[in-house]
Amino acid sequence: MNKVSVLIANYNNGKYFRDCYESVISQSYENWEVIIVDDCSTDDSVKLIKELIKDDVRFKLYQNESNKGCGYTKRKCIDLATGDFCAFLDPDDALYYYSLECSMDEFQKTNKIVATYSQLIFCDEKLNPIEIFSKIKQINNNRFFFNSPIQLSAFFVFKKEAYLQTCGINPNLKNAVDQDLYLKLLEVGDAKFIDEVLYKYRLHNNGISQHTSKQSAKESFSRVIHQAMKRRKITSINNIPVPETFTTSDEIYNLLNYQTKIPYRLMNRIKSTLNI
Repeated sequence: MNKVSVLIANYNNGKYFRDCYESVISQSYENWEVIIVDDCSTDDSVKLIKELIKDDVRFKLYQNESNKGCGYTKRKCIDLATGDFCAFLDPDDALYYYSLECSMDEFQKTNKIVATYSQLIFCDEKLNPIEIFSKIKQINNNRFFFNSPIQLSAFFVFKKEAYLQTCGINPNLKNAVDQDLYLKLLEVGDAKFIDEVLYKYRLHNNGISQHTSKQSAKESFSRVIHQAMKRRKITSINNIPVPETFTTSDEIYNLLNYQTKIPYRLMNRIKSTLNI
């Protein structure tokens, strides 16, 4: 049975960590570890986490010497992982008891994929379900796929050996870190969509993704996309040149406007269904 490293990058989410913790220890899949890296939280996160995980050797807690940000902390999580597979779980979110088992079953079926991802459900602050994020679908992976608009998200499980073939998460990123990871791994191999809800995404005012301004997130994602274009040696899209250096987020998103149109999305859905 392959070992899975559940990776938790924490910053000031101590009040929510118990739900996260209990969702992991209830997993039906038994061979796992949890790597927690705290990014110099200013709440009582470390105290609460230490109390919960004490005497359980499957949990390992590390602390950054100074506040480094999301990209640095998530990259460090992977560097510290000893599992064959890795999966990020935010400390304010939670899994279903079958989430790891369901994900690992897909890897048992084929060795042609490097990652799996699933449906997620939005929950309120008390983790009560609100609605499923219906935009997540099976993607048609090719060098022009940039996950904009988002079609690929949590629960994302990936082979560590595939990650090691990439340059790794950009440690300087403050947001769009998951998108950076997805695009780099998709350059190594394909990802399989699991059409089941495996991830509980908690909506609250203190979350990093909600707290960060939309404009900042938009710019970070466009920079990630531009870097992917450069890695993939894409010099033009629909006869429009890809800029050598990043200028504005709008310039990048305008290159991808055609991917939001219905004909393009229908064609991609057909290709995904037919596996072509």
